[in-house]
Amino acid sequence: MNEIRPASAAADTATSRPNNLEAYWMPFTDNRYFKQHPRMVARGEGMSYFTPEGREVIDGTAGLWCCNAGHGRREITEAIQRQAAVLDYAPNFQLGHPIAFEAAARIAEITPEGLDRVFFTNSGSESGDTALKIALAYHRARGEAQRTRLVGRERGYHGVGFGGMSVGGIGGNRKQFGALLPYTDHLPSTHLPGQHAFTRGQPEHGAHLADVLENLVALHGADTIAAVMVEPVAGSTGVLVPPVGYLQRLRELCTKHGILLIFDEVITGFGRLGTNFGAERLGVIPDIMTMAKGLTNAAVPMGAVAASNDVYDTVVNSAPNGIELFHGYTYSGHPLAAAAALATLDLHRAEDLPGRARAIEPAWQEAAHSLRDAPNVTDIRDFGLIAAVELAARPGKPGERGQNVFRRCFDNGVLVRVTGDIIALSPPLIIEKAHVDRIFGTLTEAIRAEAG
Repeated sequence: MNEIRPASAAADTATSRPNNLEAYWMPFTDNRYFKQHPRMVARGEGMSYFTPEGREVIDGTAGLWCCNAGHGRREITEAIQRQAAVLDYAPNFQLGHPIAFEAAARIAEITPEGLDRVFFTNSGSESGDTALKIALAYHRARGEAQRTRLVGRERGYHGVGFGGMSVGGIGGNRKQFGALLPYTDHLPSTHLPGQHAFTRGQPEHGAHLADVLENLVALHGADTIAAVMVEPVAGSTGVLVPPVGYLQRLRELCTKHGILLIFDEVITGFGRLGTNFGAERLGVIPDIMTMAKGLTNAAVPMGAVAASNDVYDTVVNSAPNGIELFHGYTYSGHPLAAAAALATLDLHRAEDLPGRARAIEPAWQEAAHSLRDAPNVTDIRDFGLIAAVELAARPGKPGERGQNVFRRCFDNGVLVRVTGDIIALSPPLIIEKAHVDRIFGTLTEAIRAEAG
C-alpha cells in the first residue's frame, strides 16, 4: 500500500482561531445556531480532520463527497505550488495554456467511451447549468430549437444555479426563490420505501419508474424535450440507489425519442462506486456527463462537463465562423486547478483508488447494515462507498434527531453528513477497516443517545 503523505504544512497557520464569526454568511448552515455553538476544523491529514485545539475527527464524508484521496496529499499540494510559480492565471477566451489541454485529455482517457470533449467549469453547480445549456444548443444546432423542455427527477440535486435548481427536485432548495426556469418537469423519485427498505445495493424492483418519461412525452410532445438529467445515485437527498434496470430503461427511452441523457456524476465520479464513473459501474453511457468534487480532490475548485463527440461536433460544426458556444467562465481551466486535477488523476491511477473502494465495499456494506436494529432506524441504503442511515423523525420536530446525531458524532471524533433525519456517509477511498469500525461504532452510539 502506498504511504499517505500529508503536506508538511501548515499546522502553524492552519490552526489559527477566528476572533469574529459574524462576517461570514455560511452556506447551507443554521448560522444563528453555529455562531453560538461553533464546530471548526483547521487541518486535514489522511483520513482525518483536526480541530483548532488539535482534536482528531475521522472524516466519514470525504469533506463533502470530494476528498477521495484523503487530506493533505503532498503530491497535489506540490503540483499546485509548482504551477503557481510558473503561470498563476491565463484567460481561456480565444487563448489557451498547455496544462488545461493536458488535463482535458487525461479526463477523456477515463470517461465512458465516446465522451471525449471536456468543457471546464469551477463547481458541480456550474457543471449542471453548463450541461443543460449544451443540450439546448445541441438541439438548436440540429434544427430543433423547439426542444426547450428540461426534465429532472424528484429529490434530484444538480447544484444551486437556476438551471440546476429548476431541474433538481429537492423542495427545500427551491421554495425560497419563487419561479425558476420555465418548461421543466420531473420524473418520480426512484425510492419506494415500502419495497426498498434495508436493501443491500441496488433494489430489484422499480425499473418501471423510468416509464413515466413516456407520460411526459405524451403530455408535452417528444419534440419539445431537450434532455433528461439524473444522478446515477442520488447523493445529497439521502443516497437513493437506482433499481436494477432503471437507468438502462431511461437510456432506451431517451434514445427512442431523441432526448439527450445527462448523468450528474459530481458525487459518483472518480472512484466513489468502485469504478471511474457511475456510468461504468451501472452499465449505461449518457450523452453528457457532469463532474467536479473528486476531480481535484477538492484542493482547488474545478468542475467539468464531458460531452459526446456527436454533441460537440453538432454544436461546433453547425455554427457559422466564430464562437460556436456563447458560454464560459473566467476561471474555466484555471492553471492551478488543472495542475491539481493532473496530480489527483495520477494518484487515482497509481493507488488504484477505485479498486480500493471495491475491495472494502463488502466490509463497508456489512458495517452499515449492522445498524438495522438501532433505535429509530427506518432504512439503510448503500452502494459503492456510500451509505445512508434513515431515522424516524421526532413528532413535530423533523430534522432534530438527525442534527443531534451529527453533533454528537463530531464531538466524539467522527464527521458525518446529515440531510433532515438521514445520515449520509461517503469516506475517502483510502479508508481501512479500522476506520470503518470507528465510523459506524461512533454513529451507533450517537443514534442510541438520541433514542428518546
